[in-house]
Amino acid sequence: MNESIINIAGWIPTIVFPVATSLQLLSIYKRGSAKGVSGTAWLLFAIANIGLYIYTEKYFEWQTIIALLGTAMLDFSISILAFIGYQKKP
Repeated sequence: MNESIINIAGWIPTIVFPVATSLQLLSIYKRGSAKGVSGTAWLLFAIANIGLYIYTEKYFEWQTIIALLGTAMLDFSISILAFIGYQKKP
């Protein structure tokens, strides 16, 4: 396959994963609550992202660092908010 197509394809999850995860964080912030958010699901997403990072063996490429480790950190943040029952104080 063409090298430039592969490179472009590698940037898609670098953008999509953190943006999609950030949308959940933004939703929690706007609602002022993590009620209804599954902490377990987001914890599993974080673990899966770390596993995929290790599996790819591309430890020093920005694409994998941002897409997988960056997203894992966001996933952990969401799961923590869900587990502690985050509720904005009135």
